[in-house]
Amino acid sequence: MATVALVGVQWGDEGKGKVTDFLAARADLVVRYQGGNNAGHTVVVGEEEFRLHLLPSGILYPDKTCIIGNGVVIDPAVLFNEIEVLTRRGVTLAKLLVSERAHLILPYHRLLDAAEEERRGKGCLGTTRRGIGPAYTDKAARTGLRVIDLLGEDFPQLLAENIAYKNAILRNVYGKEGLSYEEVYREYQAYAEKLRPYVADTSLVINRAIAEGKHVLFEGAQGTLLDLDHGTYPFVTSSYPTAGGVCIGAGVGPRAIDYVVGVAKAYTTRVGEGPFPTELPGELGEEIRKRGREFGTTTGRPRRCGWFDAVIVRYAARVNGLTHLCITKLDVLTGLPTLKICYGYRYKEEELREFPASLEVLRSCQPLYEELPGWTEDISGARRLEDLPVNARRYLERIEELTGVPVALVGVGVRREQMIVCHSFFG
Repeated sequence: MATVALVGVQWGDEGKGKVTDFLAARADLVVRYQGGNNAGHTVVVGEEEFRLHLLPSGILYPDKTCIIGNGVVIDPAVLFNEIEVLTRRGVTLAKLLVSERAHLILPYHRLLDAAEEERRGKGCLGTTRRGIGPAYTDKAARTGLRVIDLLGEDFPQLLAENIAYKNAILRNVYGKEGLSYEEVYREYQAYAEKLRPYVADTSLVINRAIAEGKHVLFEGAQGTLLDLDHGTYPFVTSSYPTAGGVCIGAGVGPRAIDYVVGVAKAYTTRVGEGPFPTELPGELGEEIRKRGREFGTTTGRPRRCGWFDAVIVRYAARVNGLTHLCITKLDVLTGLPTLKICYGYRYKEEELREFPASLEVLRSCQPLYEELPGWTEDISGARRLEDLPVNARRYLERIEELTGVPVALVGVGVRREQMIVCHSFFG
């Protein structure tokens, strides 16, 4: 038996979907533990590309139990559109389960998200405007509606109270039109009947599976620097992508997790606003963006690109308790004559080796780089470390040295099979 938590250790978009899909081949359960449809995971199988937003990346294996945990916020419209698209493409969803404790995204959450971003103007956070933040706000304010509420007799009253309150905010604070209770009620009653067959006490299912010695893979969305507590606040998401979020968002205890695998690109990317010390705004950054197809799965927004930042990954190793690293998209760096790794920051006259909490400090930090020689050989067919050029191996070794975490997996292409395995978690 083994349990593996898969977390992003940069600003998200590290390629966790492909890694989850790869590891899911030997897992019994795949559990998505936080986030909403503001995240997107792209998985390439053969010649087909699948873009997932709410469904766990293990859904492409028909024999795997895939779970949407209680820490996820669910937009039913998005969920059933995703189910419909995959069903048309021949994907079986018979073993999908949805936590009865997961919170729902409602139409007023999307309206409030967009209205608040408009109000902020140039100071906006760069949210996806899909209602994720307002849904988590309601969860913390104890006014949210859960899947189990949608299926209960009190749902009409709960919904009516929420819509009356949210309409007052939309009209009086933002000057927007309110919502029709009747229209929202009819829409969500239809979702209730479609959702009912999937609903379960998923914490119970997961813990029983662990007790039975099954392999469980926990899949996160976004990354450590978007964590509500540990990220570059306020330019963060509204949930906990870090390893601690696994326990809360899946309903398991910390002793249930055997391995914590941090996923990082061989370089660094970020979507949205906020400081980014190693960003390459010029031609080189654009070249990496084109090579790596660095455009958001959910929004299509171009990702900002920069050199690998070991300060960030070292910080992520600490707050997540990483046991291993997975380095993705190493192939994107092929052909660059010189590579750089940031090992520290220069802030005024001080050298920083630890990631600062203050955005004011972070904005003023200048990266301190080590330079390493690149490689020109095609590495897309490599399946062992020994198949990589010497300079590519040295690059990985230096990442291990600077972060203090061993590399267990290396991605050398977008396809499922383009992965070098240095450590096997599920035997």
